[in-house]
Amino acid sequence: MPAVLTAVSSASGDVQLVRRALAREGDAFRTIIKTHNQRLYRIARGVMRNDSEAEDIVQEAYVRAFAHLDAFRGDSSLATWLSRIVINEALGRLRKRRRTVAMPENPQAEIIRFPLNPSDDPERTMAQRQILQLVEQATDSLPDVYRTVFVARVIEGLSIEETADLLGVRPQTVKTRLHRARALVRKALDDQIGPVLLDAFPFAGRRCERLTSAVMRRLGLES
Repeated sequence: MPAVLTAVSSASGDVQLVRRALAREGDAFRTIIKTHNQRLYRIARGVMRNDSEAEDIVQEAYVRAFAHLDAFRGDSSLATWLSRIVINEALGRLRKRRRTVAMPENPQAEIIRFPLNPSDDPERTMAQRQILQLVEQATDSLPDVYRTVFVARVIEGLSIEETADLLGVRPQTVKTRLHRARALVRKALDDQIGPVLLDAFPFAGRRCERLTSAVMRRLGLES
C-alpha cells in the first residue's frame, strides 16, 4: 500500500478509535493504552531518567489526554498527539524539580534494561550487560535538549519529520541535535569501552571446558 494511503488509513483508524473512546467504550481505551504504552514510557524515561517517574508521567498523560479527547482532530497521528502530551508533562515536571531541588552532577542511571537474548553462558551474558549498561549511561548523560531527540530518533525510530512535529522544532534542528547527541554518545563510549572490550568476547566457564575436553579427546588424552 502506498505510504500516503497508509497514512490516511492510519489517521482514519485513529479518529474512529477516539470516537469509540468518547462513547466510553472500554475496549477503545484499552486499545489506545496498549498500543502506545511502550513509546510513551520510553519518551518519558528519556526525559526524566527515572523509571518510576516515567511511569507516573505516562499515567498522568493518559488521564489528561482522555479528559480532552474531543480536542483530537486527526491533524497528526494519535501517537504524536499523545507523545506531545507526555513530553509536555515530563518537561513541566523537570522544570518544577529544578526550581526546588538542585540536580546532581552525575545522576545515577536507572534506565530500564534492554532485553537480552536467553543464554546459558553466564560470562557472555555478563559481557552483554556491561556493554548495554554503558549505552544506557551514555544516553542518560546527554543534556536534555539532545536526549529527547536521541530517544525519539534512535530508540523509538521516529522519522526526522515526526520528531520535529513531536518536539515542535524544525527538521534541521532535529538533524543538528541528533548529530551532536550521537557524537556525545560515541565519545562517552570511547572513554569507557576499552576496559569492557577486554571482556567482550569471554571464553571461560562452560565454553572453555567444552573446548578443552574436545581437544583432549582428539589428542586421546582425556581420562
